[in-house]
Amino acid sequence: MIRTPRLLGIAVLALAAAVLISSASAAGRRLTIAGGTTREQSQVRAALEASSFDWGVLPQPVTIRIKRGAPSSAIPGEIVLDANLLDAGTFSWGVIQHEFAHEVDFLLLDDADRARLEVVLDGSPWWPVVGLTHAQLGCERFASTLAWAYWPSPANVMRPGSKSDEAGSVAIAKFRMLLDGIVRAHEIRSDLGGFTP
Repeated sequence: MIRTPRLLGIAVLALAAAVLISSASAAGRRLTIAGGTTREQSQVRAALEASSFDWGVLPQPVTIRIKRGAPSSAIPGEIVLDANLLDAGTFSWGVIQHEFAHEVDFLLLDDADRARLEVVLDGSPWWPVVGLTHAQLGCERFASTLAWAYWPSPANVMRPGSKSDEAGSVAIAKFRMLLDGIVRAHEIRSDLGGFTP
């Protein structure tokens, strides 16, 4: 009888620790989800957890709005995701990561970072230019490559089929080394109060 309350107490402590760790992870991302079902919202969280990218580097909160039939898109600090897409489960994860990668672009990268990335992403212009397709834009190639490089799963719809695909122009290791270096440089500048040594 003495062991049962002790085991129960240990189980309660373990559960509390798990909840605190989960809350800390979510708070690190500063993520708000508006709309959608519990299952649809869980797909967003699962997609971000599947990626090895540290979404916590984003310097401001991101709001996700789930709307049925709306095209998936991103503007600084806000992402819209189609509920129909989220209902597809794991199939949606690459798209979710792609839209969050746009937040990395909007909220973290500067023009010098984009110029460095353009070189490895096939030299495509970063922002929309008349006459270019979605796949030819540097910002889209960046978002797809980030989604693929940090979740290189056969289930990822961003998986390139060739070097001409949005995520196919650069090897995963090379892209990750470049982006990780960019993120570290921003963290150092932030720690120094914006001063660049």
